[in-house]
Amino acid sequence: QVQLVESGGGLVQAGGSLRLSCAASGRTLSSYAMYWFRQAPGKEREFVASISWIGANTYYADSVKGRFTISRDNAKNAVYLEMNSLKPEDTAVYYCGAGWPIIPDVNSIPYWGQGTQVTVSS
Repeated sequence: QVQLVESGGGLVQAGGSLRLSCAASGRTLSSYAMYWFRQAPGKEREFVASISWIGANTYYADSVKGRFTISRDNAKNAVYLEMNSLKPEDTAVYYCGAGWPIIPDVNSIPYWGQGTQVTVSS
């Protein structure tokens, strides 16, 4: 079992930055690909970014490419999402997930955190 806890969300003005963290316990994250998803009110959970188990490969949704950066520190059992040039449409609950394929199916991800709210004001 893997327990994931996100932190770092908050309220920020458009154009600002936030850094989300996801800390794991129960098992080392080094065996898993890691993901960030987000879910806005009334919308489905959508893929944001993923990173392979050693961090060699990363993938991003087109909507965040060039603005967001996913990274991981396996020694600290943590994964991060650096978010820059934030837009009001980035407002959502952000979830950390762990699994195996680098490009996941949201319905097949075995481990999720509880989410952290990100609100971007215009």
